[in-house]
Amino acid sequence: MKTDQELQSDVMAELVWEPSVNAAQIGVEVNEGIVTLTGHVNSFSDKWGAEAAAQRVVGVRALTVELDVKLNGLTERNDIDIAHSAQHILQWTNFSPDNDSIQIMVEKGWITLSGEVEWEHQRVSAASALRYLKGVKGLTNKINLKPKVSLSAVKGDIDAALGRQGLRDASQITVDVQESTVILGGTVHSLEEREIVRQSAWRTPGVHKIVDNITFV
Repeated sequence: MKTDQELQSDVMAELVWEPSVNAAQIGVEVNEGIVTLTGHVNSFSDKWGAEAAAQRVVGVRALTVELDVKLNGLTERNDIDIAHSAQHILQWTNFSPDNDSIQIMVEKGWITLSGEVEWEHQRVSAASALRYLKGVKGLTNKINLKPKVSLSAVKGDIDAALGRQGLRDASQITVDVQESTVILGGTVHSLEEREIVRQSAWRTPGVHKIVDNITFV
């Protein structure tokens, strides 16, 4: 097990080795395996690079970051300019098929991303695409993953809803799931039954569209 002094030396060496970081701007403190980075850096990308470098060092139990991003006059931008640039970058990137799925908020140079995407790589890529944007002082990624539609969950919800209403079971109802779309088929005996089936499907997490092919007998 490394001593705090050994760990401090290793983290400082890793910062020097990392080409995206100006190690001379960063102080390293270690207390019982907890590393604290202090000082001032010229960009958010420098700050992120320093964090990543420290986390690579074996023996780091936890990392706290007290690095301030101090932009020089050439890199200062107002929030509106940053927001427009961030929006264009996400629009020009292929990781998200829906340009409206991610929302951007900028306050005093700090970007906050929110919304929903299908895959984890899309959530990570959105933040990565903006990390090196000029004028950014920080970034918070609040993008959520859309819940996946479960075929068994849809069928279970329909069967339970029909049972609560004292109606027949869902054995004559067919359900197919294609991503976030639920396709309903089969037969019902009344408009009431069909509406119960439809509403049950809509209440299943992750459903964005329903195709109703149910017929009456």
